Amino acid sequence: MQQIASLDWVVISAYFALIIAIGVVVSRKTKSGEDLFLAGRSLTLLPVGLSLFASNISSTTLVGLMGQAYTSGLSVANYEWMAAIIFIFMAAVTVPVFLKNRLSTVPEFLLKRFGVVAQRYFSGLTILVSLAVDTAGGLYAGTLILQSLFPALPFLGTAVTMALFVGLYTAIGGLKAVVYTDMLQALVLILGAALMLFVVLGRFDFSLTTVTESLPQGHFSLIQPWDDPTLPWIGTVFGLPIIGLYFWSMNQYIAQRVLAARDIEHARLGCTVAGYLKLTPLFLMVLPGALAPVIFPALEEPDQVFAKLTLEVLPAGIRGLVLAGLIAAIMSSLDSTLNSASTLILHDFLLPIRDGHMSDRARLWFGRISTFGLAVLAALWAPLIANFHGLFAYLQQVMAYLAPPVVVVFMWGIFTQTGSRRAAMYTMVPMHVLGIACLIANHLGLLPLHFTVHAALLAVLASVLYVTLAKSLAEASTSAKGAEPLKHWQPKWTRPIRQAGLWRDYRAHSAAILVLVTLMLVFFW
Repeated sequence: MQQIASLDWVVISAYFALIIAIGVVVSRKTKSGEDLFLAGRSLTLLPVGLSLFASNISSTTLVGLMGQAYTSGLSVANYEWMAAIIFIFMAAVTVPVFLKNRLSTVPEFLLKRFGVVAQRYFSGLTILVSLAVDTAGGLYAGTLILQSLFPALPFLGTAVTMALFVGLYTAIGGLKAVVYTDMLQALVLILGAALMLFVVLGRFDFSLTTVTESLPQGHFSLIQPWDDPTLPWIGTVFGLPIIGLYFWSMNQYIAQRVLAARDIEHARLGCTVAGYLKLTPLFLMVLPGALAPVIFPALEEPDQVFAKLTLEVLPAGIRGLVLAGLIAAIMSSLDSTLNSASTLILHDFLLPIRDGHMSDRARLWFGRISTFGLAVLAALWAPLIANFHGLFAYLQQVMAYLAPPVVVVFMWGIFTQTGSRRAAMYTMVPMHVLGIACLIANHLGLLPLHFTVHAALLAVLASVLYVTLAKSLAEASTSAKGAEPLKHWQPKWTRPIRQAGLWRDYRAHSAAILVLVTLMLVFFW
């Protein structure tokens, strides 16, 4: 395996220096709690869109996509293009509801719609998952990847150093520093992945015929048979939208970018920017992994694909840029989860206890201290993940079994005024217990269907339960004292196109994204 050249180190060092500079500059303008947690509600469409894209492409996603594509082909890209459709839904439905109600956190919607118990239940669940799975998981996977590149690195020391670095610039600069670094990281990641794709395709003389003839039948197909063990078509159609709605619309560390937008128009257009970008992982991240079996035919561990392609295929300089992209992917997920978890602790737990009486300076320093503290806790937890065999292999499964009841409660809460406090809680809690039981049964091989199919079935069951409870447990909606009435979603499909033109209308971009998704599905069917 090739060594990291001096030019690669120069590129990586320059990248780190730029990240630090961004954190220092932004910190000078971070003077209040709203600046720290919501960037002063000042983000425009490009920062929103690029940050939505970058915050999701974590180390586990980047490496996991290539590793899964190595073994099963292009079908793993269905998780990515499905997100583009979810962003269209967000632009049309959840963005106006969240922003018109001036939400600071996603669980605050449940406060306004179903009361404080539902809010704190969901907020506590989000914090726990964010810290123990997302943040610690990102540190764990990122450290393993860096160890594969630099074997002499100690695990705990590397994890702690990474956490302290990310925690420092996140605590100092807040969400605005996170978003601006995410913008840089998204561009670096896209450029580095594009260069990798170009070099890999060069091994096949840029010939589509050579590519398809070199791989097994079905390896280049997005849509797989109903009994496919990796991702059947029925799971793609019915299960992935449930998982996607939870992850993109109701996950605080993702939706926080939308909540921080300057206005509804910028939030909606930011979602469409992210929608366009989510069409690129098929080509930039999945395709190189799908082609790798020809280059490396006997890999014992598929997750080694990214590191081997980087070190053995790419030339010096480009190799450093791609490694900088990997570091970007690690940090963009960590800074997002840290900032969002700190936001939830402050807004959903501390402020209500103090009846909102907390100065901007106190909120700012609490946010900084809690962000840094969460980073340390996640770093200390990360080594323990090694004791949980297969945790990352089942990451999507965890989402599939926890998401359905939350999605059902949110969707009924947004689209209707039926049901209230008890209907929401009596849906989420029992269905989460059932979901955990199904997760364990699926892990033991006791459930025959794919986990994405289970997600769809659990969503149907949760919906039936919610509707039944809403009719039998009729009661007045219970929200915070003095809270303004919740503004529900109202369709306005006939709103005239702005004089600024089609390019400023999210509906035109939504239609363009749907056309591109259709063409992609037809080509890679």
